[in-house]
Amino acid sequence: MMSSEFFTAWFLPGVWVTVQVTVYAAALGAAISFGIGLARGSRYWIVRFLAGTYFEVFRGMSALVLMFWMFFALPLFGWQLVPMWAGVSALGLTYGAYGSEIVRGSLAAVSPAQKEAGVALNFSRLQRLRLIELPQAWPEMVPPFNNLLIELLKGTALVSVITVADMTFAGNLVRLGTNETTPVYTLLLVLYFVLAFLITRGMRLLERRAKAGVGQRPEKTGGTTRTSGAGGERQPAGAQSAAGGTA
Repeated sequence: MMSSEFFTAWFLPGVWVTVQVTVYAAALGAAISFGIGLARGSRYWIVRFLAGTYFEVFRGMSALVLMFWMFFALPLFGWQLVPMWAGVSALGLTYGAYGSEIVRGSLAAVSPAQKEAGVALNFSRLQRLRLIELPQAWPEMVPPFNNLLIELLKGTALVSVITVADMTFAGNLVRLGTNETTPVYTLLLVLYFVLAFLITRGMRLLERRAKAGVGQRPEKTGGTTRTSGAGGERQPAGAQSAAGGTA
């Protein structure tokens, strides 16, 4: 039978490893998302070409196969990665490609009038990004990034196949030691759900703060979420960003 000793000795360390892999891969993926996403909107064709190539290549790759390649094939070229960093690198590179499309699409959705206002004010490209485009695009990025982060959390289970002792790896060991299949995998499902729920709550708080930073205030009336602008006028959530884009 699975006892509390198995939980404290195997599952809790496994949960901590899962959290570490998620955080490290998310940090790498976020850096790639913004780097490639911004590069895909560059005015230089060579930068757009290289960023687009990265996006297409890594979006079309299997994260599991890339993980195998980095762990088993990369040493043939003189690079030896420990299992955790092979898993983190594969997940970060893959999910970073997905995230770059979120960044590119959110920036492209900013009203052209706002961008033209920045040009009229003689802002540099960096100033327009920092002061106009990113503050308006960021609230639109948070919900899809929330989904992507949860997918990344679930994707961390792949690292168990290269002997990283995450909670999936720990669960398999406990199952082999106790021959208790249903309780072990049920517990794993609950643990992944709890971690995903915590991520969702944190990202929703971040979304509310991001919207408040651009004068949006989410309200729930009659089951429909609305947002109030700085002037207090209620507008549908989808229309608020469009209205905010008018100078």
